[in-house]
Amino acid sequence: MELLQVLHSMTSVTLLGAVIFLLVLFFSRSRNLEQRKEPPGPRPLPLIGNLLQLDFMKPHITLWELSKKFGHVFTVYLGPKKVVVLAGYKTVKQALVNNAEEFGERELIQIFKSSGGHGIIFANGESWKEMRRFALTTLRDFGMGKKISEEKMIEECQNLMEVFEQYKGKAFDTTQSINYAVSNIISSIVYGSRFEYDDPEFIAMVKRTNESIRLAGSPSVQIYNMFPWLGKWFGSSVIAKNSNLNTAQRRKLIGCLKDTLAPQVCRGFVDAFLIRQKTQELFHPGQLQEELSSMIGNRQVRVEDRKNLPYTDAVIHEIQRLANIVPMSLPHTTSQDITFQGYFIKKGTVVYPLLTSVLWDETEWETPLSFNPSHFLDKDGKFVKRDAFMPFSAGRRACVGESLARMELFLFFTILLQHYRFTPPPGVTEDELDLTPTLGFTLNPSPHQLCAHCRD
Repeated sequence: MELLQVLHSMTSVTLLGAVIFLLVLFFSRSRNLEQRKEPPGPRPLPLIGNLLQLDFMKPHITLWELSKKFGHVFTVYLGPKKVVVLAGYKTVKQALVNNAEEFGERELIQIFKSSGGHGIIFANGESWKEMRRFALTTLRDFGMGKKISEEKMIEECQNLMEVFEQYKGKAFDTTQSINYAVSNIISSIVYGSRFEYDDPEFIAMVKRTNESIRLAGSPSVQIYNMFPWLGKWFGSSVIAKNSNLNTAQRRKLIGCLKDTLAPQVCRGFVDAFLIRQKTQELFHPGQLQEELSSMIGNRQVRVEDRKNLPYTDAVIHEIQRLANIVPMSLPHTTSQDITFQGYFIKKGTVVYPLLTSVLWDETEWETPLSFNPSHFLDKDGKFVKRDAFMPFSAGRRACVGESLARMELFLFFTILLQHYRFTPPPGVTEDELDLTPTLGFTLNPSPHQLCAHCRD
């Protein structure tokens, strides 16, 4: 009898202990779940996630609108893939600058994974650090911020103007020739020489690159990125083919450079790599033109003139802000578990720093959806920097070519406006000129024609 009482007592104690343990576990788990609260977002559907709520032609606009409902840190499901979206200047800056390590990895987008297009943009870890270190050092030595890049850009502007003058003020599509000119800057820096605009290989390479950029942001390829098991449909095979052909052409060019390499004469970026192996108020066009005329006149524009052209500089910055050509930046991934603004985000989560929400942030810009150069001018008309201006992204994964791009944009813009007055074709008003951006991997203006009239 006593034995039964002892056993009964032991059983009761054991059950009580188990109940207490389960209660502790429950409350501990509840507290942990509360601490690991994940970012809110629209309710996803099985398999397709939030795709039905996404405008594939303007995904950045959809995400921007969702941020107004769900806040600066929210979750969307692109098919089965979970994505955390960061919206607004302060949030994006906090992630990319203050928490650069945690948000510093890059997601390798499926379309580039399948086409073999990796490189520095999608590299991670130590390989990225080494590639970035080499790129910055080499570009600094052979271009960025140096006279050599300025001279190459001025030379290319002269070649571009020769094309414009062939039309004698008649309407023509400026897109192609400007594409060739910009591509030639990269070619000059990378290979040490430019291409003629009628070079068949150059034309083919630029055409393939533009086609791939357009397809990379198309709705069909976005679907392929979300559901790679569907197979290489929807233009992905075209991108892979273009990538392979361009790679073959680059190898041919590099082979020629290697065969003619002279270590004492560095012609460009490729040479540097080979040598090392061996041993970036509303608009008043008249004000801009007046500033160029009074400060520059007919002489050659130089990069150093930027500091004396505050209105011109403000216009260029406002174009970049409103044009917003990489609206969703490039995808990042978290390198470790992180609690960010009260939300738990797991290691390896894809993160979109929504640059649209930064460049159009109503708390940072006086007229965010209007073209207004005064965003970058103080009351005395002097140029002012704005922290929320980050078209090249920010933090450790900001564009390594930002300085080069800024120099190129300044020189092309000022030299062309110094020599030409651009108007719509005869019979077309400025309001009728369709510049609606089309989304590829970047935003580009729709094909259009302009007239380039020589200034007296």
